[in-house]
Amino acid sequence: MKFTVEQHVLADAVNWVSRSLSNRPIMTALLGIVINVENNEVFLSGSDLETSSKVHFSADVAQTGQVLVPGKLLAEISRSLPNKSVTVQLDGSRVLVTSGTAKFTLPTLSLNDYPNLPELPETTGVIPSDVFATAVAQVAIAAGRDDSLPTLTGIHVDINQDTITLAATDRYRLAVREVQWQATQPNLETSALLRARTLAEATKSLTGTKSVSISLTPQTSNDRLAGFISDGKSMTSRMLDGTFPPYRHLLPQTISTTVVVEVAPFLDSVRRVALVTDKTVPLRLSFSDSTLELEAGAGEDAQATEALEISLTGEPITIAFNPVFLADGLQAVGTPFVQISFTGSNKPAILTGKTERDGEAIENYRYLLMPMRYAS
Repeated sequence: MKFTVEQHVLADAVNWVSRSLSNRPIMTALLGIVINVENNEVFLSGSDLETSSKVHFSADVAQTGQVLVPGKLLAEISRSLPNKSVTVQLDGSRVLVTSGTAKFTLPTLSLNDYPNLPELPETTGVIPSDVFATAVAQVAIAAGRDDSLPTLTGIHVDINQDTITLAATDRYRLAVREVQWQATQPNLETSALLRARTLAEATKSLTGTKSVSISLTPQTSNDRLAGFISDGKSMTSRMLDGTFPPYRHLLPQTISTTVVVEVAPFLDSVRRVALVTDKTVPLRLSFSDSTLELEAGAGEDAQATEALEISLTGEPITIAFNPVFLADGLQAVGTPFVQISFTGSNKPAILTGKTERDGEAIENYRYLLMPMRYAS
């Protein structure tokens, strides 16, 4: 096996596949990336049995063949090589990687122990890569990090014909994003629960491509898989077991107060005032007329206050939030202004984006935030 390819092509391909590798695999072979050279193309694949990634690219092939090499090491080497042509060659039981005067020798792993990777399910629909990546990022921030509650570490994907609704929650906040896509089947209705971390990393890596094809196995299938493919890169991931909690009833229908604030200064103020506290201590917000007062700390502890100009409709309200979760939501709306809708000081608030202070709220993304109790 021997081929030559440009460094940036190799590094991009190896980086994509290495995302699926586990640091603590159940078998040694899963530490590796399979390099399969056929005709004038190179195919790479890697897996941790839950997620599998594949990529292929054109190369100057001198000799075909197949080999399994340590994946994380190959990724580090590929990224560090000079921006020149790279030659990868199997020499006995070792793999030589050469670029200019830089030379590396890698051991090989046993290909006989490597499992068969799942095939991509049939395509369910297509969506622009940047749109999908933005939607996933907006929702993934609300997913849980506690692996003892695996259902909450996922993003719930609900497909209703040409609309995808993504939702995630860690019980303290909920993010919901609706986005249009092109379904390949008429009257398609299905749902899936996918790992938020896996989905966020994959979509981030596909933002340079035009579109991504999404593949979901039918709900009646024994092997529930989701697949993503774009420009030679593909990934399959096993869906999470369990039922995502019903969330739509949490989104309030009656609003007593709405506030519009410019995001950038609001975000800066939240971060400044929160310096005197930590994420377990609430940040108090008092909305009245045209002013928002932020306050943190009490008693003998460090304290901070700040005021901002706002637009308020309805009754004045005082509420407290986790400052980290509030900052996450302000960043996620992705617009110059944010509208916050309240139903009461002890009930969830909804953040939506606005491009202009007096413009319409953008309803396709909603970030629900639970209030915290604070000592008055």
